[in-house]
Amino acid sequence: MEGTHEVEAPTKIQKTTSKWTVHVEVRLKPRAAARFDSIRNSAHTYIKTFERISLPSTLDGWQDVPELISSVDRISVSESACPSHTLALEDAALQIHVYQPSDSDSFEEFSNSAGVRDDDDDTMAASVCELPNSTWEGLWDSLIYADDIKLKLLDYIHATLLLSDANVDCESSKMVSLVHLHYQSSQPRFLEPRGSVTWSPWYSHARLLEINSHSLFSKWFSESGKLVQRLFNSITELVDEEDAFLVVLIDEVESLTAARAGAMAGTEPSDGLRVVNALLTQLDKLRHRKNVLIMSTSNLVKAIDSAFVDRADIVQYIDLPSRDAIYEILRTCLCEIVAKGIVASIGSPMLLT
Repeated sequence: MEGTHEVEAPTKIQKTTSKWTVHVEVRLKPRAAARFDSIRNSAHTYIKTFERISLPSTLDGWQDVPELISSVDRISVSESACPSHTLALEDAALQIHVYQPSDSDSFEEFSNSAGVRDDDDDTMAASVCELPNSTWEGLWDSLIYADDIKLKLLDYIHATLLLSDANVDCESSKMVSLVHLHYQSSQPRFLEPRGSVTWSPWYSHARLLEINSHSLFSKWFSESGKLVQRLFNSITELVDEEDAFLVVLIDEVESLTAARAGAMAGTEPSDGLRVVNALLTQLDKLRHRKNVLIMSTSNLVKAIDSAFVDRADIVQYIDLPSRDAIYEILRTCLCEIVAKGIVASIGSPMLLT
């Protein structure tokens, strides 16, 4: 079963009409067949019984609602721009997102073997999975930062979708839907955009395509640039499906975008120059597409060609976690171990706050 999702009409992310936008996610059971609008209405009626809600939090009590218990797996309140950890319901503008994650862990793979002279070069160039996917559940919540990096990324993605929906000319707006993250600390393989919040209601489903950067280099001279072009031809075919949103992840992007100055000076292989040129050309071709977002990560930002960095709408630096962030990471890890019964709880109030 492919992941599906549906939400109410989009509203502004920031505070409007003296109310804060609060995103509520309703995750359905894999085999649930209830209508999304019926679930949304029942969830809205249930949440209205609260006086205050915590930000973020997982809601309880909906199990007593017959319309929800048969189809819903979890109801959670996501992050909000509101600076407080709790919010009176009368000050909240609820955005209820109903989604059904795919229960399949299968991945489609793209090979780079076509057109290559030697079968020894046959490696996986990229993998594709459906979103929302149960494989990625909990990954977003596990990312803990000292500031509002996650909200900034969500706001950016939401803004690009609004501009695309309004048919804003990308040349005039200078937006190419490219986000680059460079970091000091070890990061998860994918800073997951919260799919049920970002791309809907514009698209019926979404996919994540993760590029294996190291597979796009060939032992044959001048073949590497062709491998990049061949992969992006496959990406273009996915983008041609206009009712699907595609997230392209390029991890360790410095492998594909090494500064061309070294190749021109003779200190790097000239084939690397062709790879950078091919990648930049393909990115420029995708800038006119509404339904694609490209995310790249690197911890060697000075090694990346300046032309690639200039194309990014956001270049976000992620520093080492602060003391408060380290405490929160350790606290959540300890709470998980206690919840699974591996470590006995001592009932410390500090552990629960």
